[in-house]
Amino acid sequence: MSSSERGKEQVSEGSPSDIHQQQPTTPSRYESQKRRDWNTFGQYLKNQRPPVPLSQCNCNHVLDFLRYLDQFGKTKVHLQGCIFYGQPEPPAPCTCPLRQAWGSLDALIGRLRAAYEENGGSPETNPFASGAIRVYLREVRECQAKARGIPYKKKKKKPSPSKANEESSSTMHFS
Repeated sequence: MSSSERGKEQVSEGSPSDIHQQQPTTPSRYESQKRRDWNTFGQYLKNQRPPVPLSQCNCNHVLDFLRYLDQFGKTKVHLQGCIFYGQPEPPAPCTCPLRQAWGSLDALIGRLRAAYEENGGSPETNPFASGAIRVYLREVRECQAKARGIPYKKKKKKPSPSKANEESSSTMHFS
């Protein structure tokens, strides 16, 4: 086959970039959720009185947003006076409030932190990366753990595989 025939063959098949233009890729579940979360937060700021422009948003707005979301939570968090406080599986219903689960809030902040920077915000001014947000999430985690009687213990880091391999390879002998 001559080079001109090969060129015609390639043109008729279409280049890889043409394929991407013809079939738009659907965003991943994470990307879709991140976009929804970003839009929800933006709407929350617009609904404030007075509305808060994104450029004026700070960690206090983020904390208020997280507290606002609690009303839509599905996780029972027992109050200290509740007879089921500290029980992971209470035997009966109670009137304690439903809250957003710590894990959901933690994941939400991660998505919003990424979305902020993807939408032009600088890492230095990212309100979702504030120390106050980390403190709030830690307090929520500890409070929910105590209320449900489930200890959250920080997992110990496993030794990195490269160090383990170095140690085992140094003792390996060839016969």
